Amino acid sequence: MMKRLLLVAGAALMSGLVIAQEPVAPPQVDLEQQQALRDAVSGTSRGITNVMRDAYRNPERTLAFFGVTPQQTVIEIWPGGGWYTEILAPLLREDGKLIAAHFDPESEVAFFRRSRTEFEEKMAGAPDVYDKVELTTLNYDPQLPIAEPGSADRVLTFRNVHNWLSAGEDKAALVFEKFYAALKPGGMLGVVEHQARAGTSLEQMIDSGYVTQTKVRELAEAAGFQLVSVSPVNQNVQDSTDHPEGVWTLPPTLRLGDKDRARYLAIGESDRMTLLFVKPE
Repeated sequence: MMKRLLLVAGAALMSGLVIAQEPVAPPQVDLEQQQALRDAVSGTSRGITNVMRDAYRNPERTLAFFGVTPQQTVIEIWPGGGWYTEILAPLLREDGKLIAAHFDPESEVAFFRRSRTEFEEKMAGAPDVYDKVELTTLNYDPQLPIAEPGSADRVLTFRNVHNWLSAGEDKAALVFEKFYAALKPGGMLGVVEHQARAGTSLEQMIDSGYVTQTKVRELAEAAGFQLVSVSPVNQNVQDSTDHPEGVWTLPPTLRLGDKDRARYLAIGESDRMTLLFVKPE
């Protein structure tokens, strides 16, 4: 039996069936697509408090790095109050499609239910912006997809990985598998996440909200993704990542209230990784 397996493996190698994954070039947006991103970021439908966070979240450069264009089908994961939805919905409204995979409306977590309701109210309140947004659910039911299999060009998640790890590594793995299933071959996953220092334990990640790049890559690659590129666009070298209330010590949460408020405002929002993965052809 062992001899037969070795012969089969050798034949596969000789025929080219077993090969290392070739590097994938990062996507490029042309001048027209870049202008569309710029217009969406500067759109009048955005809330002023959200616009004020652009300095930390760098939406135009982040979306350009992810290769998001107006013609794509994009899934935004757990959009919360819709910070990025305010940009993506008008960007994709005419020629593309935005799918918002939000919290489960029947979740046992009251915050999840409330956030979903508020998001739906926001969508209904501005139909000229959000009328074409498709609302779906991301939960931990393996039978519930976030979109039709193989239908999306991009899946984007912003500052969510620590939540899935808090639910359990198996739940986090399932979420990445759902992303993989929803994407077309060649489709890409963009991840922005609070970045922990190398060597941070899983327990520390869950407690602090900061996750190591190694852990994110482990989850993505286990689901079948291949890393394409890493960007420094959302890094914040002022953030030590060592705070009394974890990432929630910093703005916009400022969990300590007025205690050392000026200090944490001066640091700004968290140090973040920005990673791009591809579902291989």
